Amino acid sequence: MTLVEWAEAVRRELDLTGTEPLRKEDVDRVLDLARDAAHSVARPAAPLTTYLMGVAVGRGADPAEVAAALSRLALAQSDENGA
Repeated sequence: MTLVEWAEAVRRELDLTGTEPLRKEDVDRVLDLARDAAHSVARPAAPLTTYLMGVAVGRGADPAEVAAALSRLALAQSDENGA
């Protein structure tokens, strides 16, 4: 099963009907954000950050904008800590 297929299975299980199907770009965006949070802040920041991205998107925020802003925030944290 690919990650896109998994995401679609989860979407169906959560009955998120009426939403657009997830594409590879959507999955990659979340994974890239998780990577930035895990490597720049701390590993546990990855699921927390992606969860909060989901909350923001669920409230109407643009996924690409949220992911970009949170990645910048995580990478800035890394710069501040000298990592």
